[in-house]
Amino acid sequence: MPGYPALPGGIAYGGDYNPEQWPEEVWHEDVRLMREAGVNLVSLGIFSWGLIEPSEGVYDFDGLDRVLDLLDSAGIKADLATPTSSPPVWLRHRYPASRLVDSAGHVIAGGSRHSFCPSSPDYAAASARVTERLAARYARHPAVAMWHVHNEYGWANAHCYCETSAEAFRDWLRDRHGSVAALNHAWGTTFWGLSYGSFDEVEPPRLAPPGLLTALQLDFMRFSVDAHIANFRRERDIIRRHCDLPVTTNFMIPNCKPMDYWRWAGEVDVVANDHYLDAARTDGHIELAMAADLTRSVAGGRPWMLMEHSTGAVNWQPRNIAKRPGEMRRNSLVHVARGSDSVLFFQWRASRYGAEKFHSAMLPHAGTDSEVWREVTGLGADLRRLADVRGTRVEAEVAVVWDWESYWALELEWRPSVDLRFRERVEAFYEALWREHVTVDFVHPSADVSAYRMVVAPSAYLLTEASAKNLHRYVESGGALVVSYFSGIVNENDTIHGGPCPGVLRDVLGVSVEEFHPLRESGTVSVARPPSRPPSGPPSGPPSGPPSGPPAGSPSGPPEPAPDERATGRIWSERVRLAGARAVRVFADGPDAGHPAVTRHELGAGTAWYVATALDAELRGLLAEALDQAGVSRPRDLPDTLEFVRRGAHVFLVNHGDEPVTVHGVTGVGVFDGVGHAGAVTVPPGEVTVIRA
Repeated sequence: MPGYPALPGGIAYGGDYNPEQWPEEVWHEDVRLMREAGVNLVSLGIFSWGLIEPSEGVYDFDGLDRVLDLLDSAGIKADLATPTSSPPVWLRHRYPASRLVDSAGHVIAGGSRHSFCPSSPDYAAASARVTERLAARYARHPAVAMWHVHNEYGWANAHCYCETSAEAFRDWLRDRHGSVAALNHAWGTTFWGLSYGSFDEVEPPRLAPPGLLTALQLDFMRFSVDAHIANFRRERDIIRRHCDLPVTTNFMIPNCKPMDYWRWAGEVDVVANDHYLDAARTDGHIELAMAADLTRSVAGGRPWMLMEHSTGAVNWQPRNIAKRPGEMRRNSLVHVARGSDSVLFFQWRASRYGAEKFHSAMLPHAGTDSEVWREVTGLGADLRRLADVRGTRVEAEVAVVWDWESYWALELEWRPSVDLRFRERVEAFYEALWREHVTVDFVHPSADVSAYRMVVAPSAYLLTEASAKNLHRYVESGGALVVSYFSGIVNENDTIHGGPCPGVLRDVLGVSVEEFHPLRESGTVSVARPPSRPPSGPPSGPPSGPPSGPPAGSPSGPPEPAPDERATGRIWSERVRLAGARAVRVFADGPDAGHPAVTRHELGAGTAWYVATALDAELRGLLAEALDQAGVSRPRDLPDTLEFVRRGAHVFLVNHGDEPVTVHGVTGVGVFDGVGHAGAVTVPPGEVTVIRA
């Protein structure tokens, strides 16, 4: 499989380039300014299908030829796209069966991208033809460094409910289940007497009365992912017949819920991701770090590509807040710190018309006499100094479980509480770990986790027996597992595991749950330490992995609470019964007063923790306790405004606060200023310092 694209200058820098929006004389100015900014890679041709094939079977490559030759003359490489995310207008009119249909049966109009059915044979044939022509023409062009298939699969057409999709879904079900009897068993269709007599009777989960079979919905989501992957494979394989350059597509991790990126990961030569801050969030830098860690994890720990982000405001949020001075640099370098070997933007030059004319760009409407342009050129210089970061890896001692299928299943209708949200708990645990300066990987629950000192499962509602056994073996072998409430409840078909909850996690956690007690909106419960607390056992951790024991220094995080100090829980409470575990926190009031709220279970050589309510501020202290007992190393005595990440021989220090921060225990040379540091580095407010050890 081809590796990361070969590029001059180390870290890839640039963005989406849409020269078709401008007269040709502007192209020469673009290339001159790209060189000034340090751009070495642009994504080209993403929305050009209607230009290079203006009518079916009629091709015009003259403009693309000239642009590629111009880029090559300037030493700028192209990530050349197949333009198949935005079919030409003629396709939907000549082939009306290719149009996208929503769950209510409405045919979705054109005038935007992604307005096609992913299962359409007409779309498949047309997209294959244009890909073949592109690959044959440009496979050996010296400017082409890699290929970019489609754009943001699942953005607007994750699911189609037309009859073509329905037939494809039935074929998919035949392959998955084998017989209609097996399908009925898996889906539990005896409930409400909804058994099928043949696969031909199955409909997609179109608009229906409440209570639609949840297993049907889950299988349709899986089918839809496979339909998009099949489209990608078709184009990728055409390209591979012509050349051996890397082929990718741009994911939207973690913000495209319908796409299961664990299933996508093995299809691309290099994982690429688009990430945009939610301007409404004041903690956007933490969500950015989570997205970068998750993307690196989908890439299997290998370097990945930041294919799109923004220099400033985007155009599609309710309030498109511009980034403050220095924020774009911080955002970009955090992605690099957490494994990206590229910093690419949407887009190079701001558009004057169309849906994204108010989207920021590397070259803004204000031109080169602007703060944005000065930051763009400054970042280009920084990335050239970081060239030797390329190819290095980020190591983590803690893993967080993330499963898209569990995400889908948890958020179907008629769960015990509308406040049960997959990302709500994942982000709560991630934020607590981030503030503890712990770098994490994300893992599928079936993955080999033996190298990690701690595994955290914040939201594992859907968990197969095989995945539960995997976590059980991990703990028995010396690992530390932390599980949050409403986990281990159902199997892959949304069928509740036999016996009391938490189902397949009962044995590893050493608890059972008699009854769920979701809280009212804004309701809370108090959590306290038990009246007497037996001494903790010795720290335990997996037999392999990084050296055990935290570095010298006082513990990070909030101080240990006094025995009578209470924490607050939200969203959830439940009647926990001990079955081998011991209570380390109890509910002090509410429906489960006096019963365990947090438990710890010694199993084999390891430990399993269970948290039965939504702790917020107090969650960090609890995790710090578990991290210390698991021997997880991390920096100490740092404010949680300072982001600390090691990548290879480089230490990235990002100050998100308004005061300077001195970091002790760091020795090396500053990458950006060449200054040597012997044991301490002071990072100014809003700045990024990178030290090469």
